[in-house]
Amino acid sequence: MTATAVLTARALLLDMDGTLVNSDASVERVWRRWSERHGLDGDEVMKVVHGRQGYASMALLLPGRPMEQNYADNARMLAEETADTEGVVPIPGAPEFLASLRGLPHALVTSADVPLSTARMAAAGLELPEVRVTAESVGASKPDPEGFLKGAAELGVAPADCVVFEDSGAGIAAGRSAGMTVVGVGSRAASHAPDVVVDDLTQVRVEAAGDGMIRLHIG
Repeated sequence: MTATAVLTARALLLDMDGTLVNSDASVERVWRRWSERHGLDGDEVMKVVHGRQGYASMALLLPGRPMEQNYADNARMLAEETADTEGVVPIPGAPEFLASLRGLPHALVTSADVPLSTARMAAAGLELPEVRVTAESVGASKPDPEGFLKGAAELGVAPADCVVFEDSGAGIAAGRSAGMTVVGVGSRAASHAPDVVVDDLTQVRVEAAGDGMIRLHIG
């Protein structure tokens, strides 16, 4: 589908990093330091880490390492990322997009934990949605669909009636596995075949269509 479309939904499920918040500078700094510590190619590491929880990325990058070490390492990484908000800014159109969702069913579904998601949304000057599915809420990282399915359940909406906004391959795969329509945000999303791609959130207009429906004008 092209970047010009009208989609309907009963709820929207929103990723954070790369979708609402541009945190690439922080992510790059933290993960490239981690790459150096483990003798890995930073460029190759950056191809893996977007969209996943840290422990899941580590499991792919260091196969055979005990998961207990990945969980412990991930906790340290989350603390580093939470403390590093330099250069964290909103994706263009994100403030207006979130404002247009007030009173409409929507949820944040992020691989970040509560402290990290709170810090990054605050650094970007964005209001946190009332319903949030964070790393603490799930047992499996994206690309597993658990987070999106939990978001739909929290909102009381069938998965097929949800539209996901995502930027990463792992997140887009999770949305598809959940049986949801996926809007890809940004250049990273374009190579992962979401249903619709937009450059940023200035290309999305939200309309309350009545009868509990949300109409999304894309493009």
